[in-house]
Amino acid sequence: MKKIIAMLAVAAMLLTSCGSVPITGRKQMLLVSDQEVLAASLQQYASFMQTAQISTEKAKSAQVTRVGQRIAAATEAYLTANGMQNELQNYAWEFNLVRSDEVNAWCMPGGKIVVYEGIMNLVSSDDELAVVIGHEVAHAVAKHSNERMSQQVLAEYGAAAVGIFTSGKSAATQQIAQQVYGLGAQYGVMQPFSRKHESEADKMGLVLMTIAGYNPDVAVTFWQKMAATTTQEPPEFMSSHPSHATRISDIRKWLPEVKQKYGTR
Repeated sequence: MKKIIAMLAVAAMLLTSCGSVPITGRKQMLLVSDQEVLAASLQQYASFMQTAQISTEKAKSAQVTRVGQRIAAATEAYLTANGMQNELQNYAWEFNLVRSDEVNAWCMPGGKIVVYEGIMNLVSSDDELAVVIGHEVAHAVAKHSNERMSQQVLAEYGAAAVGIFTSGKSAATQQIAQQVYGLGAQYGVMQPFSRKHESEADKMGLVLMTIAGYNPDVAVTFWQKMAATTTQEPPEFMSSHPSHATRISDIRKWLPEVKQKYGTR
């Protein structure tokens, strides 16, 4: 009976918590409400900003704001044109360039965008910066944080279910089952979903920057520069990101469709 109840509970969660990613249309599982995600992300963002050092490079800071606002406007235009105006309430855009040599950028759910000075050393134009910001905004629009949190919730339910299914077995068998489940969750689900999210953000970012009027062709050369900064990559199946070669190949494959469908130049 416990087995049946556990299976029914998980099935009910999956059936009532489905959504679709804008632009790609991929079905996704969202077990956590937008309000919960936004509350948690805003708290983390506020905590980060309390200790972060805002860049004093005015020209680059202005560039981040300029490009960010255009990408944000393009995002809102797309959502509105496709009947998703209700999603606009989830965004209060903010753009910050912070002092750090780290080659990184991120966008919190809710549209809080942070770019590190380190990645600006690779950016030679607004178009290239649009590759970065478009990618990060895409993570927020696709609700990848919500999906990742939902996966963790489901993983906990799954681990509990494993305990129920093996309750009649020896302690050693139960321990092995839990270990196998943990490895399966890490390398069979969690990591591939991270790579899927990264690839999806790459494609969606190309669309958003194109709608904003930037040239998506520069995405190839930008990621080639990113690849040149990496001395060694882990095996792709153990990485949360696609390999640089995979990423660049995919972008080249998507570009003709993106430019034909969304290009205005």
